[in-house]
Formats: sequence, structure tokens, C-alpha cells
Amino acid sequence: MVSGGRRLAAMFCAVPLLLVGCASSGDRLPDGALGPYPVVRVVDGDTVRVTRDSRTVTLRLIGIDTPETKDPRRPVECFGREASRHARELLASRRVYLEFDRSQGERDRYGRTLAYVWLRGSRAKLVNERMIDDGFAFEYTYRLPYRYQRRFRAAEADARRHSRGLWSPATCGGDPDRPAR
Repeated sequence: MVSGGRRLAAMFCAVPLLLVGCASSGDRLPDGALGPYPVVRVVDGDTVRVTRDSRTVTLRLIGIDTPETKDPRRPVECFGREASRHARELLASRRVYLEFDRSQGERDRYGRTLAYVWLRGSRAKLVNERMIDDGFAFEYTYRLPYRYQRRFRAAEADARRHSRGLWSPATCGGDPDRPAR
């Protein structure tokens, strides 16, 4: 038997996109998440382009850093191609929700909008954290702590402990300066 409150929530959630986060508490998007916005292009493992307000916006994912693939001054870093491919698998042709963090400012020094990127499905997924947890990104703090820093550091520790992705001795052993294969 569904309680009256749950029945009412289920009725509202049946109307698409009226409410953000209509699932149980572990499945909902954070308050203040905006979207959905279509992903136009995955640039690399930590940079994505979306259409927002009829404009293409370049996003830099807060709290992560992936091995480089696009810097013309440097060779492709170990596991960089794999990180970019994983980001494409997660995000290509998807619609995402964006969450911002005042502690990080609006843009980075290259003019990219700083954001947490969320996917909505059977469970809301924080893509930034997923990239770290799956072993395709490092936790990255730029100057000031950010909202999900503890979670991201825990995800990196777990990926290291289990030698996932770039932490595997068979790939980079955690050292992206190794040449890409």
C-alpha cells in the first residue's frame, strides 16, 4: 500500500520535467541543479560542451583532472585517450544537469564554466565523481576546497586501493607522465 504522501509525489513525478529529483532521497538530483542540457561534444575527460540558453557553453568539471590529450605543448599522457573515451561513453548524446559551486567561482582561467555534471536515470549520477571512482580521473583541488571534495578524495582512494583504470600497474600506476600506449 502506497502512503498518501508517496501517492501524491508519484502523481507529480509522472509529469515529465516539472520537478527535479522526484525519486527516493538517494536517487535525486541536488537542489539547485539546472537542466537538462544536451551534450554537444565531449572535448576530453574533464571538459564538455553543452547547449544552454541557445548557446554552446564549454564546461570544466569541478574537482577532477584527467590525463591530457589536447595540450599541443605536451605529448598525450598515459590513460588520456581512455579517460576521454570513458567521458564520451558516459555523456555523448545525453542530457545533463548542472550544479554550480560558489566556492570555485563561475569560470576558470580559460573561460570555461565550472560545474558539477549530473546524469539522471534510475539513479542520479555525479559524473565528476564517477570519472574518479572508475579510475579515469584524479581528484583535483584548485586553491579552495569544494562541496564534494571529501567524496571525490574517497573515490580516488578506493580507485587506487583497487588499482582501477589509471591506477593499475598495467596502465600508468597512477603516473600520467608515462607515455601513452
